[in-house]
Amino acid sequence: MNNTLPVISLTDLSIAFIPVIISLGFLYLWSLNVKQAGYALSRMLIQLLLIGYVLSYIFYSDNVWLISCILLAMIAMSCWIALRTLPQYRLVLFKYGFIATLGGGGFTLLVISQGAMSVTPWYQPQVIIPLAGMIFATAMNSISLSAERIFAEINNKTPYPLARKMALNAATIPVINSLFAVGLVSLPGMMTGQILSGVSPLIAARYQVIVMCMIFASSILSAVLFLLLSGTEMKKIIAEHDQTQP
Repeated sequence: MNNTLPVISLTDLSIAFIPVIISLGFLYLWSLNVKQAGYALSRMLIQLLLIGYVLSYIFYSDNVWLISCILLAMIAMSCWIALRTLPQYRLVLFKYGFIATLGGGGFTLLVISQGAMSVTPWYQPQVIIPLAGMIFATAMNSISLSAERIFAEINNKTPYPLARKMALNAATIPVINSLFAVGLVSLPGMMTGQILSGVSPLIAARYQVIVMCMIFASSILSAVLFLLLSGTEMKKIIAEHDQTQP
């Protein structure tokens, strides 16, 4: 049995867009936002093709400072995206999101890469960048959900301690749902990729357990840190909000 995956040519890649074009056709027929979907697909294609070239260079790099700068840039971008739903407070809350992602996500990345996987050297780009991407993306979603929910509760006059509790609960919903669904509803990307490349499903499952643990931990820890660090700022916003209300 040949376990080697075929090389995907540009012609093969174009075939994958056949169901995409059909899907866009239905969006058009039902008068939905085809432009937004088309824009998102275009960005996805350009971003992934570009990152493929960039990673090809980075993976051959043995520069600890380059990898460190890339990780910090990933954290900064994830925080900026996470707070996009709160444009009026984006700059004020950015530093709390950055520290929360660095603390919660960075700690999880350290434990997983150096404890569970024993990556040597620690900045080995083929391992550390994909792991960091999953961790920081999870932290981004968690911070985004918690920030949006706590402001919604503030607007509803919910007491701050209860609002913070509800915000954390909202941030946990996606990751807990994924824990329930993994293996039953879906085979996650890392496990699927390893199985397709010929790795034993038993070994792939162990790696996926590690991934699910780091996703759960980074989600909760980053949201908790964000809510704790931004507490004083949130209370100021609540006071200002109350003063502006008739």
